[in-house]
Order: sequence, then C-alpha cells, then structure tokens
Amino acid sequence: MFWVKTLHIVFVTSWFAGLFYLPRIFVNLAQQGDPAVQSCLLGMARRLYRFTTILAIPAVLFGLWLFAGYGIGMGAGNGWMHAKLTLVLVLIGYHHGCGVLLRKFERGANTRSHVFYRWFNELPVLLLLAIVALVVVKPF
Repeated sequence: MFWVKTLHIVFVTSWFAGLFYLPRIFVNLAQQGDPAVQSCLLGMARRLYRFTTILAIPAVLFGLWLFAGYGIGMGAGNGWMHAKLTLVLVLIGYHHGCGVLLRKFERGANTRSHVFYRWFNELPVLLLLAIVALVVVKPF
C-alpha cells in the first residue's frame, strides 16, 4: 500500500505542477501580439497540456486504487473523503477547462484578458490547499 500511496503523491504533485504553469502560459498568450512568440507559446502550452494529462491519469488511478482497493476513506466518519473526491472532480473539470481554453487560443478565438488568466491560475492553488487540508486534518 505504501508504494501505491507514494506513486499517487508523486503523480498528483506532478499533475499540479502542470496545472500551476499552464495558465501562466495563457497569461502570456493573452498579452502577446507577436505571431512568432504566440506560436512558440502555443507549442509549449500544447506539450504541457498533453504531458499534464498523461500525469493526471495515473494520479487518478492510484487514488482509486487506494480508495477501492485498500478502503482508505471508506466507512463511517470519512466525510472528508467525500469532500476530497468532490474537489478532485472540480480539479478534473479545471484540467478539462484548460484544454478548452487552449483550443480557443489555437483557433485565435480567445476573448479573455491576461487579468482573467491571472485569477484563473489561482484556482489550482486553492484546490491543492483544500485537498491537502482534508487529507491531513480529516475535519469530518
């Protein structure tokens, strides 16, 4: 079980690293007008999104293994796990939303400012804080 936990933590950490950086690229894309720089940033964003998706899959699978295979968070008094799983679903939605925004940038259809993306970039930080607090503190 400790190997599964270790792998889960490593993949989750890596997934979050990608989700912290991808919206920063969006900030630069929203500010940049030079087509050559935009092309370079889009290439970076595409590769990062693909790589981050590859990291998200084992993160979720190892988490499911811990939950279903070892019963971590199951049973009475584990409301924290339900809250954590809800936040993980929000995180998966955020990840998907990054893909939607990336496709808009690729089509030249972005309508949002760099300020929006600066705020958008803060959501995974809040999700990480809440998820870690739920797992460590287990408040309910």
